[in-house]
Amino acid sequence: MADLAAPEAQQRAPGRVSRAMRHIFLRNLSSKVAALPMMATVLVIFVGCTLWTVWYSFTDSRLLPNGEFIGFAQYERLFETPRWNKSVWNLAIFGVFSLVFTMVIGFVLAALMDQKIRFESAFRTIMLYPFALSFIVTGLVWQWIMNPSLGLQATMRNLGWDSFTFDWISNPDMVLGALLIASLWQGVGFVMVLLLAGIRGIDDEIWKAARVDGIPTWRTYISIVLPMMRGVLVTAVVIVGSGIVRVYDLVVAMTDGGPGIASEVPAKYVYNYMFGAGNIAQALAGSTMMLVTVLILVIPWAYLEFGGRRGGSK
Repeated sequence: MADLAAPEAQQRAPGRVSRAMRHIFLRNLSSKVAALPMMATVLVIFVGCTLWTVWYSFTDSRLLPNGEFIGFAQYERLFETPRWNKSVWNLAIFGVFSLVFTMVIGFVLAALMDQKIRFESAFRTIMLYPFALSFIVTGLVWQWIMNPSLGLQATMRNLGWDSFTFDWISNPDMVLGALLIASLWQGVGFVMVLLLAGIRGIDDEIWKAARVDGIPTWRTYISIVLPMMRGVLVTAVVIVGSGIVRVYDLVVAMTDGGPGIASEVPAKYVYNYMFGAGNIAQALAGSTMMLVTVLILVIPWAYLEFGGRRGGSK
C-alpha cells in the first residue's frame, strides 16, 4: 500500500507547487500591477540608457550616433585633454573640501541642536530652507554677493573700507573657494537634519550610562554616538558625494567654468562636448567616467546596508 501511495503523492506534488506559485503571484497583485510603470521606467530609461551611453562611448560618434567601434580611443583622448584633466582636478579639490566641511559642520550643528535649544523648529527650518532652493538660484544669489563691482566688496567700499577685497569669483586661485561657500550654504542644513535624526535615534540608556560614568558630553558624541551612527553617516556621505560628482548647475550659474577653465567640472565638460562641440562619443566617455565614480561611492554603501546585514543575520 505504501508503494501505491508514493506515486500518487508524487503526482499531487506538482499540483501543490503550481498552486503555491499561483498564490504567490496573485498575492498583492494590485500593488505589483501599479509598480509595472516604474519597473518599465527603470529598465528602459535608467538601465537601457546607461548601457546605450557606455556602448557609444566606444564608438566614433560625432553629431549623430554611429556604430563604428574604436575601442578605448575616446577614453585615451579624454585623458589627454587638458580641459578634462583640469575639470577632474577641480572636482577632486572641491569634492574633498565640500564633503569634509559639510559632514563636520552638519554634525556639529546637529549636536548643538540636540541640546533641546529654544525655537528649535524655527532654527531647523531656517537651516534647511537653502536646500529647498535649486542650485541655479543659489548660484545666482552668490554670484551677486561675490561680484566685485556689485556685491559685498562694492558695499564695503561704499561704506568707507576702500581697501576691502573680496574678489574670489574672479580670482582663478580662489574661485573654487567661492563655489565651496555656496555649496556649504545649501547642503549643510540637509546633512544637519539627517544626522540629527540619527542622533535622536540613539537609546536614552546610553546617554544615562555615559553620564553615570562621568564622560563629558562632547566625548560621548565623538566616541559613542558617532560610531553608532555608521549607517546614517554612510548614507549622508553617499548622498553628498554623488551630488558633488554631478555638480553642474551651481558652476554654470556662478562662474560658467571661469575665469578661463579655473572652475571647470566634468559635468560641464560633458554638456559642452555633447551640445556645443558636437562630439557625442567624447561626451559619453566623460559621462561614463562620472558613472564609474558614482558606482565607487554607491557599491560600498549598498554592501554595508544590505550585504552586511545579511551576513550579520546568519
